[in-house]
Amino acid sequence: MKEKNYNEEYAEILEDGASEEISENESSDEDDAVSEYNDTASQFAEMEEELSRAKNDYIRLYAEYDNYRKRTAKEKTETYSNASAKCIENLLPVIDSFERSLECECSDENFKNGMSMIFTQMKEFLNKMNVAEIEAMGKEFDPNFHNAIQKMSDTDYAENHICAVYQKGYMMGDKLIRPAMVAVAD
Repeated sequence: MKEKNYNEEYAEILEDGASEEISENESSDEDDAVSEYNDTASQFAEMEEELSRAKNDYIRLYAEYDNYRKRTAKEKTETYSNASAKCIENLLPVIDSFERSLECECSDENFKNGMSMIFTQMKEFLNKMNVAEIEAMGKEFDPNFHNAIQKMSDTDYAENHICAVYQKGYMMGDKLIRPAMVAVAD
């Protein structure tokens, strides 16, 4: 019986040792799985953060490019408009002189008709370029469109209204090319 007890005791010791080894192996496997999960989760979080940064950088870059594209298109349009306005501004004194010459007496009717036809072509060119004369005579004085060079008393016009136009003003679309030189009733 002693042998049995001894064997039983020995078997119990072996079982206890084996169960301790199994529980140590199980807990180390669980620790490995948990640490592997934590590593994967942290890598995933880092990747999400990188993706978010890359997406924000892309959106910012796209917005900057879009703003650049719009700005250059606007500058191109303004450059064309400014160049056209400058060209028309330099042409206006010629048109003024042409108009004054048509008001003078001329003995040759054919010459006068030819000059009138050329002047009509110039006016058509101005219309195609979207250039319009500023209406001034009899209108209320507006310093945005008129340049007052004289005040006149004893006129048939109401106070602060234009009673004489010395030089016509012109606009190209919404842009003032040259203000009208006028006299204002006092």
